Amino acid sequence: MTQPKPLDHGLRDRILSDPALLLDDPDIMRALVEADERARGTNVVDLRGLAMKRLETRLDRLEDTHRSVIAAAYENLAGTNQIHRAVLRMMDATQFEVFLRDLSGEVADMLRVDIVRLVLETARPEDDPAIARLSEVLSVAEPGYVADYVTQGRNVPLRQVALRQVAPREPSPYGRQAPEILSEACLKLDFGPGRLPGMLLLGASDADRFTPQQGTDLMGFFAGVFERQMRRWLS
Repeated sequence: MTQPKPLDHGLRDRILSDPALLLDDPDIMRALVEADERARGTNVVDLRGLAMKRLETRLDRLEDTHRSVIAAAYENLAGTNQIHRAVLRMMDATQFEVFLRDLSGEVADMLRVDIVRLVLETARPEDDPAIARLSEVLSVAEPGYVADYVTQGRNVPLRQVALRQVAPREPSPYGRQAPEILSEACLKLDFGPGRLPGMLLLGASDADRFTPQQGTDLMGFFAGVFERQMRRWLS
């Protein structure tokens, strides 16, 4: 019978002086347990080894969950910072045209979207030089357009915020950029009693930027701030 190769004295002394080095290394411990199982033979069932494997599996799942929770927390914090920066930028505007132009400029960049469109319902959709001048960010529509667009013509509750993936379609409120938009956030706007509603659209070329599985709290807050700013300008 072949004698096992003697352990190197330096390695042996190091292990004896600090055995925690082995205990803290999961790969070494797993190899030692497997070697012990082989030495026992196939007729012995090691319940302790089975329990250890199950505990390792549970620990791996807990670590994955822990990493996912931390990643989600960082993502939520980043989203909160984006919304706050965009809100502060909107509040800086001292003129209505500047307020609207910022939507398609700095505000869009802060929110990481490709386009921002404000749609206002009106009973008199005649041509207006001011609307034509701001056509890159502002458009008007007939009464009922907002509800029909948000619900996509379906008999479903009209929510303030709708996050979804979209397919290019015509006609589109995104104009010539419509073929590039693959997801959107639809924010229904209430401008107060006696006024028709509006809608703020945030369009992204990233299909995963807005999905129905995402939370809507931050977008709801942003819509609320935007409504109040618009009421101030409209008054």
